[in-house]
Amino acid sequence: MNSSSHRANTDALVSASRTFEIEIQGLQQVQQRLNASFSQAVHTLLDCVGRVVVAGLGKTGHIARKTAATFASTGTPAFFMHAAEALHGDLGMLTTNDVLVVISYSGTGAELISVLQVAKRLGAPVIAITGNDNSPLAKNADLHINVAVSKEACPLNLAPTASTTAALVVGDALAVACLEARGFSREDFALSHPGGALGRRLLTRVSDIMRQDQALPIIHPQATIPQALAEMSAKGMGMTIVVDSDKRPIGIFTDGDLRRLITRVGDIRSLSVTTGMTQNPRTIAPEVMAIKAAALMDKKRINQLLVVDQSGFLVGALHMHDLLAAKVI
Repeated sequence: MNSSSHRANTDALVSASRTFEIEIQGLQQVQQRLNASFSQAVHTLLDCVGRVVVAGLGKTGHIARKTAATFASTGTPAFFMHAAEALHGDLGMLTTNDVLVVISYSGTGAELISVLQVAKRLGAPVIAITGNDNSPLAKNADLHINVAVSKEACPLNLAPTASTTAALVVGDALAVACLEARGFSREDFALSHPGGALGRRLLTRVSDIMRQDQALPIIHPQATIPQALAEMSAKGMGMTIVVDSDKRPIGIFTDGDLRRLITRVGDIRSLSVTTGMTQNPRTIAPEVMAIKAAALMDKKRINQLLVVDQSGFLVGALHMHDLLAAKVI
């Protein structure tokens, strides 16, 4: 590395460190300024019987969009309203039952002031997040949270950096305070994130991923070992289920059972499958969460589970690979 490249890298790290320090200082300033208005804002949000409408414009519009998304995913129904679009029809989304949260560092945006005025006419509570206690938004809102910072991380003190970080963190703080007050759980979180890893783990039931009907390897007690092996190979579960005439499982014949039987007997071609099957196989109910099935398999060191209903009838089977394919584990 030549000296100019080394200097450029050093300068970049110095710049990054300075940005971190300025933004951390800004957050500390806002934290020290938090007061009863924040607590009242949380109570207002918790009392909302409609939706929390978060409005913004420009850079703070991006913050408002993220804040609305955080509210929505943590138990507080919310959506984002673009302040400019609001004046061209989107204000119809705002109702008397909603709470309006407006985010603007200057607190002087004409579009946001117009949105606030409509909310006031509707009787919807307004929470303003600005950097100026004397701004029109701050003075006309029902509640104001001051996110003023001493300076931006931008060396020109122009580009919104520390100020947008402060607004973002206050939005997060409001959402988390509401989450905690509601007793929002991991299961609640999973319901709004069904496509995520946590959602898959907490929402997927055995019945959602079990193999059933023609995909099940099934034989009757009279079947021979070669017939059992043919069924095992055809269905690819590393086992076959032995059922009685009422389709209740009485045993399971696995690859491991096969190896043990050969070691013990030798020539197994004429034997009945009941000779080598494992009796009283592990079972699970279809409504059980799949993650519990995974835990049971791990505890018992097995790769398959039979799925039976309340009457003990076979309704499906689960292999460890099914859990992996569904990304439950």
